[in-house]
Amino acid sequence: MTPPDLSRRAVIAAGAAAAAFGPARSEAADAPAPIPQDRPVRIAMILYPGMTALDLVGPQALLAGLAPGSLYLVAQSAGPIASDTGLGLVATHAFEACPPDLDVLFVPGGDGTPAQMRDAALLAFLRDRAARATWVTSVCTGSLILGAAGLLRGYRATSHWCVRDAVLPLLGAVPVAERVVFDRDRATAAGISAGLDLALALAARLRGPDYARTAQLVAEYAPEPPFQAGTPTQAGPAIVRAADAILAPLVAGATEAAKR
Repeated sequence: MTPPDLSRRAVIAAGAAAAAFGPARSEAADAPAPIPQDRPVRIAMILYPGMTALDLVGPQALLAGLAPGSLYLVAQSAGPIASDTGLGLVATHAFEACPPDLDVLFVPGGDGTPAQMRDAALLAFLRDRAARATWVTSVCTGSLILGAAGLLRGYRATSHWCVRDAVLPLLGAVPVAERVVFDRDRATAAGISAGLDLALALAARLRGPDYARTAQLVAEYAPEPPFQAGTPTQAGPAIVRAADAILAPLVAGATEAAKR
């Protein structure tokens, strides 16, 4: 069996397992109800130049079983999009071809975030689809793009640690130092790898915790990192300084975009 075949069978198996399990209970009265079991979940995931591929690819792999035939990779124009490391991803739909009514609207982060925070077409698209979406979600600095569209005002939210506390408040959000944050119909994740956690937590709300557990097992998501340096506190001052130097252009650009 080839890797693509294995991947396809994995998401189909996880999706089939969902039908056997009941929906997750909402943790708050104002959280969205689970999606009906008798139809696929409608998911739109945004692509843009300079996005971080893993912000999208990890969640897409875990959520694909929920959305057979209804997972849309959306950009201003359909076609290949270069990520911030040069890896190409392919947008399947342009903005105007994306269905108007969605269950999940998803925005990744990346080095291209500051430019997207100023992109009128993208921000208008997000505002339009968010008005009807069941869940409005992001990974990493994707929350800054949601914030620039006015979609996080008054909401608790997280983002990559380098911008969370300084930039989110400029956009009207309440920063929370957690890996995944749910507030009513908004769900945001911290940096990059936290997208996997967001996808599992969201899947549990959409189709039930046993679907999420099945998807986690299919993906063998059982992280045992060789180093404990995934947060500034764990990494220590010297490593934080090195990371700050790498992230400085992103922080400066996002801060300027938020102030505007």
